[in-house]
Amino acid sequence: MADDHQQTPCQELALRFSCGDEKLIGILSLPRTPGPRGVLIVTGGPQYRAGSHRQFTLLARRLAAQGFPVLRFDYRGMGDSEGQVRDYRSITGDIDSALLQFFHSVPALREVILWGLCDGATAAACHAPRDARITGLVLLNPWVRSPASLARTTLRHYYLRRLGQGDFWRKLAGGGLHWAASLATLRSTAADAALTEAELPQAELYHALCQFQGKVFIILSGEDLGAREWDQLIKTSSAWRTLASCAPWQHAHIAGANHTFASAAWRAQVEHACLAWMRPC
Repeated sequence: MADDHQQTPCQELALRFSCGDEKLIGILSLPRTPGPRGVLIVTGGPQYRAGSHRQFTLLARRLAAQGFPVLRFDYRGMGDSEGQVRDYRSITGDIDSALLQFFHSVPALREVILWGLCDGATAAACHAPRDARITGLVLLNPWVRSPASLARTTLRHYYLRRLGQGDFWRKLAGGGLHWAASLATLRSTAADAALTEAELPQAELYHALCQFQGKVFIILSGEDLGAREWDQLIKTSSAWRTLASCAPWQHAHIAGANHTFASAAWRAQVEHACLAWMRPC
């Protein structure tokens, strides 16, 4: 494998392929000598194949420079692809079509890692057990939100934090707080937090990760409510806690990073962590 500072040039190809009667658009980043392990980037909504702050474009080029072919694509209803807008729970056919095109376009390909951010991560994980060629998952801030989980995370990581911030007390002393509205919001949040989950939280994702036989790499932002909801899910659900303790998962935390890894430094940390994990996996 080439050193990080001696990157191998890669070629980028625009692809147009079918999902049922509709056409999808993808960009293939192809190394000069493709390795047998590739990466399929599953976008979250509402995003298209470039990603926020061009993260997916830059990541694909970095991975391809190290010998990993990478395909990023717009699923139906997103970006330049045809079809009606849909959410992450209904893109199984899109991922299947992208995989079919990926293996057709890269004959050397033998296995694929699915890489996703937010609900794209959840969609990737739910799809992974369906295809034995998928041998790894990279999940950034996976989407596990419910009204109860959001409320509990907000109480813990927003309201409690506010009590320790000087500007809150200055605003309070200066009469800048709208007490009626603030208390109404707090009561509503507390009521949602008190709700019990009627079923196993994120049951489809849980069962998919139980079934998946490959390796899983979870990357969490330091300053993201979605990442904190994932942490809370693991802590508060006995089923999830058992799975997390038994499964061969690896974790990375990007300190200070927001949900979409908006800075070049945060994106570079993600790229470095992914490469370090992918090479031996």
